[in-house]
Amino acid sequence: MQIASSTARIDAVITWVDGGDPLHRAKRQHYQPRVALNANATNPHRWACNDELSYCLRSIANHAPWIARIWIITDAQTPDLSRLPPALTDRITIVDHLTVFAGHEDVLPTFNSLAIETLLWRIPGLAEHFVYFNDDVFLTGPLAPGHVFCGDAPVLRGNWVDHRAIAADPASRDDPTLLHPLTQINAAMLAGFGADRLFRAAHVVHPLRRSVLARLYDQHRSAFLANISHRFRCVSQFLPQGLHNHACIAAGDAVLHTVEDHLHLRTGAVHDYPLPDVRALLACALQPQFKFLCVNDLPQVEAAIPETRDWIERAIAA
Repeated sequence: MQIASSTARIDAVITWVDGGDPLHRAKRQHYQPRVALNANATNPHRWACNDELSYCLRSIANHAPWIARIWIITDAQTPDLSRLPPALTDRITIVDHLTVFAGHEDVLPTFNSLAIETLLWRIPGLAEHFVYFNDDVFLTGPLAPGHVFCGDAPVLRGNWVDHRAIAADPASRDDPTLLHPLTQINAAMLAGFGADRLFRAAHVVHPLRRSVLARLYDQHRSAFLANISHRFRCVSQFLPQGLHNHACIAAGDAVLHTVEDHLHLRTGAVHDYPLPDVRALLACALQPQFKFLCVNDLPQVEAAIPETRDWIERAIAA
């Protein structure tokens, strides 16, 4: 599939937290509800810091040097960037939650990536076109601007799915593996799509347009305010990038990329699949057709496959 290039400035936004920081851990434990939540909302690995940010940043420097500015969103924390080259750190700006949530400080502190993603577009100085990274997503091959934006249209990776069974089953709300699909369903429905056919984004970088998110905020303000009110993930929330994607698809302003150029090692993969298969997936990250690798729980993978970091280092290298 040939993708036209984009000439607009494109920034990157990365959310990061060091859940091992005693102050952050104490704050999280103070606010964590005593009532039962979906286990996905309070899984400690969600806030773990295992040097993923370094891999992510170096992969951007090596495989997407055209990215203009890199914004790292944090909660009163500053990551150690001392081992990164000055040419890279000069392009990085740390943005505190207080800046992103200005005017909504009553919902802070938050420990909820969905709430944070809801307001990414409010970063002062952020480019109209930007790509959003979770810090466990790494670039493993050369990425051109046209791989994420075709003119103004975001290039979306994923597939159409039927989630009617999940939406109809009340037990789904308690299943930690289904929290993400439930938030996708909520996002699609907010954009006028049904659970029978929604676009499920792959675990890659998410190309987003600031003006689209701002417009959606104006159109669905009550839903946005409800979304940021949850300090921990909740099944009633919507996935912000999912709403953005469906809005762009509905408007005819998106390109659906059908080529499999991404790899995903989800939490539990090393337990659910034979380790030779997991090693084979890591090895695939070295093949030129793959541009993205997501490793959801690096310590879990590393415990089963000690050479995991060596594979990642080789994959992100220029």
